[in-house]
Amino acid sequence: MKNQDWQDRLDGILEELYARQPEHHIRPRLEPTARTVALMGDPQKNYGIIHLTGTNGKTSTARIIERLLREHGLRTGRLTSPHLVSFNERIALDGEPVSNEILVATYEENKPILDLVDSQLIAEGENPLTFFEAFTALAFQLFSDAPIDVLVLEVGIGGEWDSTNVADADVAVFTNIDLDHRKSLGDTVEEIAQTKAGIIKEKSLVVSSRQVPSVLEVLRGRPSAGFVSPGEGFELEEAGPDGFGTRFTLKGLAGYYPQVWMPIIGAHQAENAAVAIAAVESFLGEGKRAIADEVLRSAMADAVSPGRLQVISKEPLVVLDGAHNPAGAKSLANAIVDYFGKPRAIGLIGILSDKDVRATAAELISSFEQIVLTTAPGPRGMQARELADVFEDLGFENFIIQENPITAFELAQRIASEDGAALFVAGSLYLIGEILGSIAAETEDEDEE
Repeated sequence: MKNQDWQDRLDGILEELYARQPEHHIRPRLEPTARTVALMGDPQKNYGIIHLTGTNGKTSTARIIERLLREHGLRTGRLTSPHLVSFNERIALDGEPVSNEILVATYEENKPILDLVDSQLIAEGENPLTFFEAFTALAFQLFSDAPIDVLVLEVGIGGEWDSTNVADADVAVFTNIDLDHRKSLGDTVEEIAQTKAGIIKEKSLVVSSRQVPSVLEVLRGRPSAGFVSPGEGFELEEAGPDGFGTRFTLKGLAGYYPQVWMPIIGAHQAENAAVAIAAVESFLGEGKRAIADEVLRSAMADAVSPGRLQVISKEPLVVLDGAHNPAGAKSLANAIVDYFGKPRAIGLIGILSDKDVRATAAELISSFEQIVLTTAPGPRGMQARELADVFEDLGFENFIIQENPITAFELAQRIASEDGAALFVAGSLYLIGEILGSIAAETEDEDEE
């Protein structure tokens, strides 16, 4: 079968999946997913699990963990969301997006189970499986069929009642917990932490990034097999820019790792890397076995995190960053100063309407001389005109409105080039994905000429 035929079949399947309740419409329930995977034979029990939650940094940390595990010779799976360009990015086998053929086969083999559970739920007066419930169950089965040794598993939203939580974590990982998804998770960091702490099981080894004391107290309050965090088991001793990357020194759980370099930018990414290394030490040797120097350095030098302070052009400097909440925006603002030398900068910004738009915008405005405001792709994208009202209310008036994201990107590039300025694109991963997809399509067209 031709590649296009497989793509057409997958497109039809995705249409069916997306017709279900969308993933941002959260249903706080686990039973339907648990019922589905039980009918599949509980595939999530057939491999090790490193389960990640947090507000920012989950996907970057997951990617670093997965790359380290692969360097140890393990066959890995990685489940993350959302995707940037291709749906297949959400499910990775040995670091690569899963093929259309495997996705199609997994869906078609398990569709009778999805239909059965849908029928049961409807008969019980419940809504059928949501997109994320069906997707998670299918992914667990796909990884079991592969088969893999270990799954690096990122929650969708929250933790306790997230569909991914039908899996039991060998290692439960917490990146920084801050305010986000407040309508679903709570109005305080403590409430949000309580929900996210639900991924901790009694057998889980827990690895946390730096947290405020009240959040640490919540995480420690769950029964577990052990708890470590910066200053309590491992410590990031130093970190700083080194070319288009970051160099850091880490006192790990079992080893000392000096002057490690990775091609990922940002002090916050060094903290993510520290958590990732501690998680791998915990998984492979319960924190008692150091990672071999050549293994660590090879894996870290090959680590990537698309859409997170991703440099897509050096002359002029163009950086894409999915900073979509206040904490992410603050990290971007710090990176512009610490890693890029605070250049004259133009911003291109599009934000989802269900985010804390005002606080995110407030963190961004001091970094840019001029901003192009656009509408982030998808039904949740705040209209550029409404976004402009937020910036005006904050006292920032040097902006241009361009509703179409690709046209806005072309305009922002032209302004940056003419002014000798850098361009930073931020606000939504959907905006980043739209731009990366456009660049990829242009590259394909050029290759075919």
